[in-house]
Amino acid sequence: MRKLNLIAVYRADGRQLLMCRRRKEPYRGLLNLVGGKVEPGETDEAAAYRELFEETALTAADIRLIPVMELRYFAEDFSLSVYAGTLTGRTVPHGDENELLWVDADSDFADCTRFAGEGNLLHILRIAPRYLQGEMNHD
Repeated sequence: MRKLNLIAVYRADGRQLLMCRRRKEPYRGLLNLVGGKVEPGETDEAAAYRELFEETALTAADIRLIPVMELRYFAEDFSLSVYAGTLTGRTVPHGDENELLWVDADSDFADCTRFAGEGNLLHILRIAPRYLQGEMNHD
């Protein structure tokens, strides 16, 4: 079974979420959370921090990732670990793999013409903020 991860990165105030515009299939051209593959022998958490660094240059010093959920897709034979975190400093995410951009956290993540995941991002991003309560500074 393949293992993948997605990482929801929020700004400190929780109003925006870091997303990438996918350059590859699946979901080429659509917005998605950053993430990638879990390598054999790698823990889910280690893979999340590695993928986060590879795609955004963010490290554990910039963000503390919290596990949110594990989804299993039986027909495609893969599992998906979802993590979320709030940026702790002023580090600016940057990377070459995909275009990175900030999106309003109240966007319509069910819009499959704009967002990847066939509506699953809506479910994920409704739940993720609950795990971060107290970390985000809602002014």
